[in-house]
Amino acid sequence: MRELGIAGAWVHEPKVFPDARGSFHEWFKGADFAESTGHGLNLAQANCSVSSRGTLRGIHFADVPPSQAKYVKCVRGAVLDVIVDIRTGSPTYKQWEAVRLDDVDHHSVYLSEGLGHAFMALTDDATVVYLCSEGYAPQREHGIHPLDPELGIEWPSGLTPVLSDKDSAAPTLAEAEAKGLLPSYEACQAYQARLRG
Repeated sequence: MRELGIAGAWVHEPKVFPDARGSFHEWFKGADFAESTGHGLNLAQANCSVSSRGTLRGIHFADVPPSQAKYVKCVRGAVLDVIVDIRTGSPTYKQWEAVRLDDVDHHSVYLSEGLGHAFMALTDDATVVYLCSEGYAPQREHGIHPLDPELGIEWPSGLTPVLSDKDSAAPTLAEAEAKGLLPSYEACQAYQARLRG
């Protein structure tokens, strides 16, 4: 796993073995994960979403602790996956990174507790699976508008974003910060230190 520019985010770039039958790759290895992150992945829930081209999901995050870390992979089609540092006090606060996830290179991303997550489907029937460290808890879940100009995420041109009603009504980052919804970098660091024992 290779750490991205935002602390707490990694990309896994597996070796893919193609042959006449198809291909094989290892998309998660517990030992490699623990070596990179310093702790194992507590698997509490696995999700799968199927999206039409242009669908934009996120930016989603959950209260810390315990938040909800995610290990994300696209098993059919392609998406642009975006990790956003929404942790107040973080050296990379308000920064984002994008990784293309698709069914060719088979990359995966891991985002630790307190980071924001979004993706846009680049193909029809883009199928994304998530391994989650905590189960879904509506009272702890929040969102930030993915088209917030302050964040300036560079979504793919030529696609009209299709948002859910909930994501369309989400606050901007500044509004979420003013409401006290954002996790602090300090709280996230403390929680992750507990995970590492």
